Amino acid sequence: MKVLGVDPGLTRCGVGVVDGVAGRPLTMVGVGVVRTPADLDIARRLVEIERGIDAWLDEYRPEFVAVERVFSQHNVRTVMGTAQASAVAMLCAARRGLPVALHTPSEVKAAVTGSGRADKAQVGAMVTRLLRLDAPPKPADAADALALAICHIWRAPAVNRLQQAHAAARRAAPVRAPGVRRATPQKGTR
Repeated sequence: MKVLGVDPGLTRCGVGVVDGVAGRPLTMVGVGVVRTPADLDIARRLVEIERGIDAWLDEYRPEFVAVERVFSQHNVRTVMGTAQASAVAMLCAARRGLPVALHTPSEVKAAVTGSGRADKAQVGAMVTRLLRLDAPPKPADAADALALAICHIWRAPAVNRLQQAHAAARRAAPVRAPGVRRATPQKGTR
C-alpha cells in the first residue's frame, strides 16, 4: 500500500510517501514540503498548494491519501489556513478517485510513538527509526507527513475490517428508528 501523507499548512505543507503493509518494514518513497510565500494572497497560495500536491500525486501515484484532521486551535487565522490547505489536498485526491483518510494529530502521535502527547522531536525520531533513515526529515512538517502515512498504513486494516463489519450488520438487519412503530391500518381505511 502506497500512501501520500499530507500535513496541511499555507506556508509549509508537508508531503511524504510511504510504501508498505502493517506488520512489515515500511519504506519512504519521497518526502518534501510544498511552500508558498506569505506575501501572496490566499487564493494564489491555495493554487500553489494544489499544483504542488498534484505534482506529488503525478510522480508517486499513491493508492491512498492521509491528511491531518484539522482541530480547534487558539489562533483562528492559523486554523483557517490549515483547513483550507487540507481541503485542497482532499480535492486533489478526490479528483483522481483516491480514498482520503483523516487522522487527528493525537492518533498519528499515538500510532508512531505510542503516546498521543508526543512532541515533534519524538515524532521525528520515531519516523527516522521506523523508516530506517539517517536523520529526521526537515522541516518537521515533512516528518509529520511521513507519520501520517505510517499511521494510515498501520490503522487501515483495522478500520477496513470495522467498516466491513458495520456494512454487513446493516445488510443483515433492517434499521428502524428508535420509538417508531409499524403503521397499522385504521378502521375504515381499507
